[in-house]
Amino acid sequence: MTIATGSRLGPYEVVSPIGAGGMGEVYRARDPRLGRDVAIKVLPASFSADPDRLRRFEQEARAAGVLNHPNLTAVYDVGEHEGSPYVVTELLEGETLGKRLAAGALPPRKATDVAIQIAHGLAAAHEKGIVHRDLKPENLFLVRDGRVKILDFGLAKLVRREDDAQKTSAPTVSPGTEPGVVLGTVGYMSPEQVKGQAADHRSDIFSLGAILYEMLAGRRAFQRDTAAETMTAILNEDPPVLSESGVKAAPGVERIVQHCLEKNPSERFQSASDLAFDLQTLSSGTVAAPAETARTFPRRLWIAAGGAALLAIYSAALFWAGYRTRSQPAPDFQQLTFRRGLVGQARFAPDGQTVVYAAAWDGKPIAVYSTRAGSIGSSAFELPSAAILAIGPAGQMALQLGGHATEPYVTSGTLAESPLTGAESPREILQGVQWADWSPDGKTIAVVRDVGGRNRLESPLGKVLFETPGWIGDPRFSPSGDSIAFVSHWTRSGDMGAVMLVGKDGKPKTLSEGWSSLQGLAWRPDGREIWFTATKSGGNRALQAVDLAGRLRLAYRQGGSLTLQDISSQ
Repeated sequence: MTIATGSRLGPYEVVSPIGAGGMGEVYRARDPRLGRDVAIKVLPASFSADPDRLRRFEQEARAAGVLNHPNLTAVYDVGEHEGSPYVVTELLEGETLGKRLAAGALPPRKATDVAIQIAHGLAAAHEKGIVHRDLKPENLFLVRDGRVKILDFGLAKLVRREDDAQKTSAPTVSPGTEPGVVLGTVGYMSPEQVKGQAADHRSDIFSLGAILYEMLAGRRAFQRDTAAETMTAILNEDPPVLSESGVKAAPGVERIVQHCLEKNPSERFQSASDLAFDLQTLSSGTVAAPAETARTFPRRLWIAAGGAALLAIYSAALFWAGYRTRSQPAPDFQQLTFRRGLVGQARFAPDGQTVVYAAAWDGKPIAVYSTRAGSIGSSAFELPSAAILAIGPAGQMALQLGGHATEPYVTSGTLAESPLTGAESPREILQGVQWADWSPDGKTIAVVRDVGGRNRLESPLGKVLFETPGWIGDPRFSPSGDSIAFVSHWTRSGDMGAVMLVGKDGKPKTLSEGWSSLQGLAWRPDGREIWFTATKSGGNRALQAVDLAGRLRLAYRQGGSLTLQDISSQ
């Protein structure tokens, strides 16, 4: 039905029609109570003819209304007009992705950004137990300010009853035979939807993979002449390889698309947050893949968690607040993890926003995870009994495999290298390594290991820069790469010691000494100071800063004990 301009739907005054489709007609309307314009989608009257369908519509609309995410269209209200239910949402200015794709493929960077935003929106909805089931370019809206909004969340599955005799699970499949009518949705269906099986959140991930393929290639992943042929292709065929079709897409993007389009749901990304993380790190120059858990927690990581054993961990890493005057601002912290357990070592990836860390959450085994500033969750890496030691400029991880405690504060294991993609098994480099760090150019690695009863700092491997009968911790290359800062502990049984610096000439320099509970060290990005966490009074560890001349200052103190993990390059 068509609603005339000036008509009222409940408290809303219709201003003008916006469009129409299989889900109903959409109107621009005015809410005089709040003085804002809204969009109203009036659904077919057939909804009200089926009480069960109407009840489920109301339930789903209310569920969608509780979602609050920048990539999901906000649902304000539901109502009924002359027997037809309607949904009131925020009014968006821009165009659908379907309309944009009619002009051809998107630039790879733009396509990746759009996919990231979609994945974030899906992750937020999936976390609330809401699955879209009809994700397609026509249900994705490109707002003029650059945001991407997912439309019709929680409503699409209601268009066709789950017990429909055709059992296609295709939310907007038309009974018509004209290819142009049905392919808009059929082309994005997951294999389980084609088979009429239950479709969970991984079905949305398949659909997003098909959309990302189309954004890059300028054509649908499963483009066929009829609906039947399209469904057959979804079940049995892979889309043409992007790189072999003349599409300029990074290898990492193609891997992500292929992972989304796996026929078996268990072989796809298992969460939209994993997919979002993979896309984000790829767009920033590094790539990470989701995985499972590691099996052991090296003892040093338990010690690093300190007094947080029975509390939630409030921050996985430290962000640099800047250094502009002698009156420095306090460091800026952002909470990255929200679970009970222990956090071990953490490092920033080269993009300055992605954080890789080890943790044992909720009584579960240790695993290596990745997260980002502003993210609502973490992705686990599939690494065998691994701890993160360092991340190089090209995204290469230095790992400690099979770590085991050799002293109260010392854990030894096999040094290995692995890309953040997780696509390759770790390459073992050297046994008996306790710490490691990459040089800024990624060509040299510094390690700490025992040789002949003494603890050595070596860089490159085999060249001894410093050794002690005690233990060395937290070796970190300077931003310029010409020196290494580290902490030197006097005995193997304690963590009292000094902050030291050594250049390539092997001449060590003590910058600050007499510290107890000395754990955690990193360079400030401009190279003017070295930050570390320690105490001299026997109280909680606080954040200290020392410059290259040995001048000391207190950078930050709080009620609990701090352990510095890393400082963002930003």
